Amino acid sequence: MAKSKKKKWIWIVLAVVLVAVIAIGMLSKGGKYVVNVNSSVSEKGKIENTITATGEIQPVYKVTVGTQVSGIVEKLYVDYNSTVKKGDLLAELDKSNLREQVKQSKANLSTAQSSKDLAQKSFDRIKRLYENKAATQEEYDQAATNLQQAKNQLISAQSNYENAVTNLKYAEIYSPIDGVILNKEVEEGQTVAASFSTPTLFTIANNLTEMQVEANIDEADIGQVKEGQRVVFTVDAFPEDQFTGTVQQLRLNPTVTSNVVTYKVIIAAPNEENKLYPGMTANVSIVVNEQEGVLVPLEATYFELTPDICKMLKKEGYTLPEMPEGFAAPKNMPKGFNPPKDMPKDMPKEMPKDMPDGMSGATNTQGSADGKKTVVVLKDKTLSLREVKTGLSDGANVVVSEGLAEGETVVLSASREKLNTKKAKSLFEGPERRKR
Repeated sequence: MAKSKKKKWIWIVLAVVLVAVIAIGMLSKGGKYVVNVNSSVSEKGKIENTITATGEIQPVYKVTVGTQVSGIVEKLYVDYNSTVKKGDLLAELDKSNLREQVKQSKANLSTAQSSKDLAQKSFDRIKRLYENKAATQEEYDQAATNLQQAKNQLISAQSNYENAVTNLKYAEIYSPIDGVILNKEVEEGQTVAASFSTPTLFTIANNLTEMQVEANIDEADIGQVKEGQRVVFTVDAFPEDQFTGTVQQLRLNPTVTSNVVTYKVIIAAPNEENKLYPGMTANVSIVVNEQEGVLVPLEATYFELTPDICKMLKKEGYTLPEMPEGFAAPKNMPKGFNPPKDMPKDMPKEMPKDMPDGMSGATNTQGSADGKKTVVVLKDKTLSLREVKTGLSDGANVVVSEGLAEGETVVLSASREKLNTKKAKSLFEGPERRKR
């Protein structure tokens, strides 16, 4: 009985030891790490800094055509979208009353001419008598007055006749320019009255192959806008198409709406395919700055080889560059971010969300005021420090103008990853960086 109990305990101990050995083996296997170096290959490209706004598409030049006489529209010769040439007949008003006015004024002119001729003869006769002492001073003065009145009446009759003829011509409305009929505001049989102001009959656009965008730019951005800058815009009617233009004019007259100040910027926009219609809304991007060169992710200018990273990479067989004397890892690093050694402790971990487009608030580890920064270049598991000169950034990528060639690989981050888990422990003590 005692031997049986002893054997039982031996088996229990052996089972416990076996479970412990298996558990230790599993834990040992699960504790292994692999170093993951996240890198990116530099490539040629361009970065643009832009100002965005909305605007309205309008013809470069358009005129409204009206009538200077009242009457009934007798005939229309054009309709919406009709193409017209300068001098083309657009419409005619009823001319019956106007013809009567011409006829009456012509008769009045003839009567005035006869009266003037009669007054002239009478004056000439009185003048001869007066010179021969056969007429009095009063008779002479009266004859002279009658002649002057007759002349004035003739002038008035002549003017009335000319006005009547002109008004008859005004009954025919002609196009003042070459263009396209955008709007027609009358129909045949409609009465138009020109008593106090000229009624509008048509609106004509000069040339729809050349349009302009009237964009409203916020006062905070207007200082960056200059004549001649390139513009890219889209319209909702053709969302897949991208149109181009040029800043033509900046109008200094402000528009104030609910305490928001904007300025109108005129953008010349070719319209050879006639896809742009008057009144369309344009989503405008004005290119205020652009630069071509070698592009790398902005992360590359943040990465630095700390002692912990160097130690881990060396174990993985990477050849490391000579580090500067006194090199030490930055303390109190914000999570997921690798700041410069001299960054103030109170520097915010994240830049404000309302930073202007293209601006980056981060400072490169070994950057300088003249745009020089240091990146880590990777080639065949060999790491080297490279001083580069950076230019424009769009927040995701940055232009490298000097120090780096197209096709070279730069390191963005390095992390240590457990073999049995998807999560990586960053060598920066922060969250995993996004892989490219």
